[in-house]
Amino acid sequence: MFTTNPFDDDKLREECGVFGISGATDASALAALGLHALQHRGQEAAGIVSFDGGEFHVHRAMGHVAGNFDRDDVIRALPGEAAVGHVRYSTTGETALRNVQPLYADLASGGFAVAHNGNLSNAMRLRRDLVRQGSIFQSTSDTEVIIHLVATSSYRTLLDKFIDALKRVEGAYSLICMTPEGMIACRDPLGIRPLVMGRLGDSVIFASESVALDVCGATFEREVEPGELIIVQGTETRSLHPFGKQPSRPCIFEWVYFSRPDSIADDRSVYSVRKEIGAQLAIESPVEADLVIPVPDSGVPAAIGYAQQSGIPFELGIIRSHYVGRTFIQPRDEVRHLGVKLKHNANRALISGKRVVLIDDSIVRGTTSLKIVQMMRDAGAAEVHMRIASPPTRHSCYYGVDTPERAKLLAARLNTPEMTDYIHADSLSFISIDGLYKALGEAARADVRPKYCDACFTGDYPTNLTDQDDVAAVDQFAVLKERVG
Repeated sequence: MFTTNPFDDDKLREECGVFGISGATDASALAALGLHALQHRGQEAAGIVSFDGGEFHVHRAMGHVAGNFDRDDVIRALPGEAAVGHVRYSTTGETALRNVQPLYADLASGGFAVAHNGNLSNAMRLRRDLVRQGSIFQSTSDTEVIIHLVATSSYRTLLDKFIDALKRVEGAYSLICMTPEGMIACRDPLGIRPLVMGRLGDSVIFASESVALDVCGATFEREVEPGELIIVQGTETRSLHPFGKQPSRPCIFEWVYFSRPDSIADDRSVYSVRKEIGAQLAIESPVEADLVIPVPDSGVPAAIGYAQQSGIPFELGIIRSHYVGRTFIQPRDEVRHLGVKLKHNANRALISGKRVVLIDDSIVRGTTSLKIVQMMRDAGAAEVHMRIASPPTRHSCYYGVDTPERAKLLAARLNTPEMTDYIHADSLSFISIDGLYKALGEAARADVRPKYCDACFTGDYPTNLTDQDDVAAVDQFAVLKERVG
């Protein structure tokens, strides 16, 4: 059978990436370029919807942007001066073409396309209510809930219908919507998911990260503010804040792992922040060693920071092949295990006899850390110390990140000494939550209204979790019923 790289199975999955452009003669081609730059945020599927002033044109496909949108015939079939695109890794809904975004529907007011990064934490309850009222869903994605809320709103204008819909949802969203009247870009009131705005000549561009602007040759203008709606008609824009302003809580894991290191967020380089996280980790968790080795590729900036702060040489002790996609795994165990080395292999001549410090961004299930520590042992390392550039991941995310259920998170089941034994390391340390905030320019994490959403580390969820509460209530009722019975 075919399987993805075994090292990738133990990461928090990137949420999704969104891209929208208005006022460009080659809108769909530029959207495809932007999606290429956002491919790291979702590798399961990709889609583009364009509008030519009269009709909407849709192309959605499973797989990567390359291969699906690199063909001239596909781009020619997406004419128009406006386009919205999406790369997907599923956090809600099954893996199927019907869930690939942007989602498109014909409403009473005309066509409506929407690309969504994030998760709605009350989608199941809203969906049940809408179905009872007669709505017929075509997908299992929570994004379709927004379309039905817009369609059934009693307000008159499409903009008012859209605002009414958003006032009924909870959770995290960065949305780019396209209608015959123009384009709307918005973020949830807490700004949990990112969204930036740029310009290319007279055209207006929105994207999940600034790198998507760079690849198009666009100029970064600003971040879309939390709770802000930006309406684009032609090349004109106007801004609304229909939800009122409140302290924002952007996702802290964007800094640790999700965003590309060459992105700019909050006027800061993601790469520089990750180096600072590594330096702070070295201050908090020093160790006598000969080499600092990153777990490629996400551990590289933090490892550079750790090495510079500690004075221990930085070396590429694990070599990654960038030419292996999916691997063919034979049924026999001994051959299956060899597949692990197709993408990552120890630099044996460098490692043998050395005390090494491995730097990675996080530990989720622990399976990757276990394999990499063993790889270092097999290469002859004298000692293997693991340092993690984030606090222990003890809680699931409900805002657009595909985390395992909490029982499968290693840090939710084991303390640090037990985790050290589990991965067979000589030592293991995580950066503290205050240390992570310090690397981000804060004195420490505030006890009340911290600056970031860090629920995966602390369990401090910044919004209601209506669907989770409903599930818990059903489970509790079932337990009580069983006891009474």
